[in-house]
Amino acid sequence: MRAEGLRPVRATLRWAHSDLRTHRGEALFLVLATAGIVVSLLLATALFGYATNPWQRVFAQARGAHVWLHTDAAADTRKLAALDGVESVAGPYPVASVTVASRGTRASVELRGTSAEPPPVGRPLLTSGRWLAAAAPNGVVLESRLARTLLAQPGDTLTVPGTARELTVVGVADSAEPRYRPGERPGLVWALPSAVPGPGGQVIGLRLADPGDTDYAVQRAVTVLGAGAIGEVSTWTQARAEAQGDNRLLGQVLGLFGLGALAAAGFAVHGAIGTRIRGHLRDISVLKAIGFTPGQVVRVFLLQHLAYALLGAAAAAALTETLGSRVPGRLGDAVGVWQGLPGHTPALCAVPVGAVLFIGATTGLAAWRAGRVPPVPVPRPAGPPGGRLSGTARRALGLRVPPALVLGWHKAFTRRPRSLGTVVRLALPLLLIVVAMSAWTTIDRFHSRPEQVGLPAALTVHADTGLGDGEVRALLERDPQVAAAHPGVEVAALVPGQTATIALRGLGTRADPYPYTLAEGRPARGPDEAVAGQGLLDLLDVRVGDWVRMTVGERPQILHIVGRSIEPENAGRVVSTSLDTLRENDPGLGPSFYQLRLDPGADPHRVADRLAAAGRGHLDVHTVTNPADGLSPLRGVVLGLIAVLALIGLIELLTAIGGTVRESERDLLALKAIGLSPRQITAITVTATGCTALAAVLVALALGPPLAHWLIDAQGRSSGIGAGIAQGPSPALLVLLGAAAVLGASALAALPASRAARRRLADTLTAVA
Repeated sequence: MRAEGLRPVRATLRWAHSDLRTHRGEALFLVLATAGIVVSLLLATALFGYATNPWQRVFAQARGAHVWLHTDAAADTRKLAALDGVESVAGPYPVASVTVASRGTRASVELRGTSAEPPPVGRPLLTSGRWLAAAAPNGVVLESRLARTLLAQPGDTLTVPGTARELTVVGVADSAEPRYRPGERPGLVWALPSAVPGPGGQVIGLRLADPGDTDYAVQRAVTVLGAGAIGEVSTWTQARAEAQGDNRLLGQVLGLFGLGALAAAGFAVHGAIGTRIRGHLRDISVLKAIGFTPGQVVRVFLLQHLAYALLGAAAAAALTETLGSRVPGRLGDAVGVWQGLPGHTPALCAVPVGAVLFIGATTGLAAWRAGRVPPVPVPRPAGPPGGRLSGTARRALGLRVPPALVLGWHKAFTRRPRSLGTVVRLALPLLLIVVAMSAWTTIDRFHSRPEQVGLPAALTVHADTGLGDGEVRALLERDPQVAAAHPGVEVAALVPGQTATIALRGLGTRADPYPYTLAEGRPARGPDEAVAGQGLLDLLDVRVGDWVRMTVGERPQILHIVGRSIEPENAGRVVSTSLDTLRENDPGLGPSFYQLRLDPGADPHRVADRLAAAGRGHLDVHTVTNPADGLSPLRGVVLGLIAVLALIGLIELLTAIGGTVRESERDLLALKAIGLSPRQITAITVTATGCTALAAVLVALALGPPLAHWLIDAQGRSSGIGAGIAQGPSPALLVLLGAAAVLGASALAALPASRAARRRLADTLTAVA
């Protein structure tokens, strides 16, 4: 009895072993594809954790403030501690805006006066050195990103250009506040109050009992202090979004492509099993004849492919765990941080298990058909599998079109449901490859043509207050590679409802307007006209054509939004007009910086060095930050994803070729009987495969570019940059991809088709029987 029970198990193992030997390549491809998919999903999980948790950790350990308010020096900020919902406050601290220099690098900073004891709220977390001490009155602590920019560490000395002051770096600290961005946001420097001469204002932080009441707390604070006393408002949600930045985008891209590749792999496995079931009907019938139940037949296919998926998923998890942190750049850093987070182990198990279960589900649906195969083989129909030739095919033969081409096209598209399924499964990885190529091209566009994505200027220059506008512009335009110098000013403005601040920018003049990159509407030419970023339109819930009211100090500013600009800075929360328009509201307003456009081919770094030398210490020159710089790791990711998708497409292609060759065996006698040579019979299978691949390519090329534009623009809208940044691959590259897919498919089909066409008649009769 025991031997009787083991007999089906042994037969199952023998059949699985025999099938593995017959389809070694397919099994290897399934394992490698599963490994690539799981690696992509694990890296996406790591990047999501890396994007959120470091800032969250700093915010929690520092007991960060949910709201930071910059006010004038006369504001009575002590009233804010009594507001409903305010748990505790940080400050107020006197602040002064200065420029510091170290090792030839200058940076605009906010010098914040604080006590010799670390504050209980908004406490900076020291990463090196020590905190301030009364024994070192000129000692300062630098925010970590600012320290990296200045190449400064504890013990170094900072100078204040234009003065004889020197500051000694005693420590470097992490902060949960918005971080330093050259030319956009000043860096944080903590010092004793005595080291902050002539403070221009003060800053206070509010820690709330309920973080969800942030907007309400800001509104109450503005009401208590008055709109004229508020200079700038920053919240914890803005700081978190900024800290996540490109890492979250990388995680979204990896996750999207990983899930798409997983779906493509599942469909490929489903198609492979369906094709193999059709090719092994007699073997399955024999298994049932020797005692296999339908459930056992289903388990043969299910367990076999689950083993492939499990092997690939386990290899991917092991590879990511052991070597992931050694990948150079941001991906390696992300994996290293993720491995130290509490949710690392559950995610490391859940992602591979989820991938295996999905593949198992698609496998089970296909394997269920194997269980329905009758134990006695059903005789195959005597007629040709494709039925009678269509009228188009007959007319083509009448026009002396080669029979191999006509019959191959007929074979590819006669079984419409099956042919359609093959085309869809093959088109899916090709579609995702087109989307991946579009992502690559969009990133390349940011680097090669930044003026088309909202970055027409290459350099930002800040000048000392002692220099006049005309003097500065003459000095800048004297450089032979400076095409234009646009004066500008940026101020913080309170939005309607007084719940947040936005950047109000006056750039260029009506006589010499700044060349904004517009995705919608028209340029701002007349009085009170402006263009806005997507982030601002979403924040205020307005559209192009609306009028918006904001408050700058105590002055209201009403602007007519006539266009939407592609705005990569400040999460798109920027409204831009001409400097002349802002001067009409404030005649004493002067330019605080200059945006420089350079001649084509000019090196921004060399021009910046020349201008800094020509300014003799009076000019602070920075290159404009390109958001694509943080997406450089995405290029390697895109290449890896294309390789995985190509592998999945190859699996589906081999499946389609195998099914076509098997189905052609029963037509072999009829084709030889009508006088076709083995070469012509081979051409029929090759043509059928090529036509199937061509149909898949056409579907991918028709749907891929619109889908890529929609996905990239959707990401642009969610990040505040706005739609209009997507750039598809060139038509020549798409044609090359399609030609490579069709020619590769035809070449792969040639060898098995040639072998099948030269089979002996006796073998053919056996196969047909």
